[in-house]
Amino acid sequence: MIEDLPSRYSEYLARFSAQIGEYEVGRFAKHAGKLIKKLTFEEFTPAYLEYTEVIDAYRQSVERGDTINDVVVKVLRERAAALVLPPPSV
Repeated sequence: MIEDLPSRYSEYLARFSAQIGEYEVGRFAKHAGKLIKKLTFEEFTPAYLEYTEVIDAYRQSVERGDTINDVVVKVLRERAAALVLPPPSV
C-alpha cells in the first residue's frame, strides 16, 4: 500500500496537539501511560510504516482466528501510543 506520508505526519501532529498539547518536536510528553517523544518527520516515517505492517498482520491473524500473543498486543499498544493512535481493540 502506498501511503501519503506527509499527510499522515500532518494528521499525527494534529492528534498530538489535540490530545497531548503543544510541544516542540523532540520533546517528551506523557500519553496513554507512556512517555513518548514528539517525532520529526524522519522519525515518524519508519515508526508509522512499522505500525501499519504490524497492525495489518494483527488484523489478518484475528480474522483467521489465530491465537494472539500478549507480547504482540503490548507492542501494538506501545506503537499506537507513540503515534497518538487509538490502541487496537482486543
